[in-house]
Amino acid sequence: MVKRKVLHWWVALMIAALAFPLPAAAGNQQEEQLASSVIAGLAKAIADAPVPPDYANRPELQPWLAEMSQRIAHRITDERERRELLATVHYEAVRAGLDPQIMLGVIYHESGFKKYAISTAGARGYMQVMPFWTTLIGALDQNLFNLRTNLRYGAVILRYYLVDVEKGDYYRALGRYNGSLGRPDYPMAVMAAANRYFAYAPVATAAIAVGTPTPR
Repeated sequence: MVKRKVLHWWVALMIAALAFPLPAAAGNQQEEQLASSVIAGLAKAIADAPVPPDYANRPELQPWLAEMSQRIAHRITDERERRELLATVHYEAVRAGLDPQIMLGVIYHESGFKKYAISTAGARGYMQVMPFWTTLIGALDQNLFNLRTNLRYGAVILRYYLVDVEKGDYYRALGRYNGSLGRPDYPMAVMAAANRYFAYAPVATAAIAVGTPTPR
């Protein structure tokens, strides 16, 4: 009986996470005291080369772009804008050693794919990056509403938490990214969205496209 109640609670929580995406809420993230070597490494990662001009046209990327474009078409109606966003997400995720589907799950819950989203604490853009990061590892004049800038910061910060701080633990890394470390709601919601709305298998794209829930 106890196990059944726990299972029902888990299912209910997962359904709620998908049905009611969290608002832009990166504001609990606090500025950290980082070692100078860490700051230097993050600053170098931020300043590295941008997305190659031909990246979105690469043949191997086309199935993924087409599939993900369909899934967020109701959020971003302009096809060119969708493709640019998705190509940049894919590039920045792969560059940082992250799963692009997880990045899409983060964007889904952080901003709802709203480029100019602002949290009550001032976090900005698709991945709700806190402005203190530009002072800490970038430059004050960097615009966090700029597509590439926002996704570059988001990917670099999440990668830092995932690889350097939490040693591969996505649950804790996502909690740190959102400023909710130790609470299950946010990491569970991101992982649930990534698995349900953005799951992707290259060899079975057609099968995935049929009956895949559309993010609300």
